[in-house]
Amino acid sequence: MNWTRHDLLDLQELSREEIEMILETAKSFKEVGTRDIKKVPALRGKTVVMLFFENSTRTRTSFELAAKRLSADTMNIAASGSSLSKGETTLDTALNIEAMNVDGIVIRHGSSGIPHYLAQHLSASVINAGDGCRSHPTQALLDMYTILEKKKKIEGLKVAIVGDIAHSRVARSNIIGLTKLGAEVTVCGPSTLMPPGIETTGAKVSYDLDSIIPESDVIMMLRIQMERQEQKFLPSIREYAIKFGLNSNRLKKAKKDVLIMHPGPTNRGVEISAEVADGEHSVILDQVTNGVAVRMA
Repeated sequence: MNWTRHDLLDLQELSREEIEMILETAKSFKEVGTRDIKKVPALRGKTVVMLFFENSTRTRTSFELAAKRLSADTMNIAASGSSLSKGETTLDTALNIEAMNVDGIVIRHGSSGIPHYLAQHLSASVINAGDGCRSHPTQALLDMYTILEKKKKIEGLKVAIVGDIAHSRVARSNIIGLTKLGAEVTVCGPSTLMPPGIETTGAKVSYDLDSIIPESDVIMMLRIQMERQEQKFLPSIREYAIKFGLNSNRLKKAKKDVLIMHPGPTNRGVEISAEVADGEHSVILDQVTNGVAVRMA
């Protein structure tokens, strides 16, 4: 099939075939990263702007490397150093950037729906690098690619996503993508961090990590957002670590070939222990490597 979409905003709007096409394309691009000269001419002459309204290291660097390896010219714009700090609207900022004849804008924003809003007003391609609590499509794509690379399939796998489900755009996008590719997804976490109606997404719900570890092929731990602690979603970080943290003792109950994932950054000793994050089952650094190839795709 041919790719006909102008933007990449959400996995909800992609078909299974389109997701599989991106993952297949990423295979060939991963090889580029192993060459002495890590360049292909696919986007030569194109200009891609990184417009980040939230702090980011992995995602921004990954997108920038992806664009450069495709031979695009890139430019980084941070909200703190732009006209936004003078009161300019997000749309006006994006329209002014587009007026410089750029071809694509990669945007991360703390408000849900902003990439969709900009895509309605811009002729440049818009790629969503994370918006609010809503969506993080390329993170889910790289997670699916990593699972496919290690397990050789996604159909029929049991995937557990553990942590702050209510505020996680990574969880939402992974639920959508993984279920479209035939995985069985279970979300697990405290009831205060579980959004109402999550079952309508096709995911199962559990409040007991120990009960789902033995049956899971993949366990994806999510970062506990420390800023949420001020809103009293958790009694304490220590209690969360005791009930929902993945440590070496809990991992003894898992399958011998279980994959341990984390979108980063990790809070070691909270949602995941250091020995598990660095252990033989962890594919956390593989996720980072695969992120460049997937974003090239």
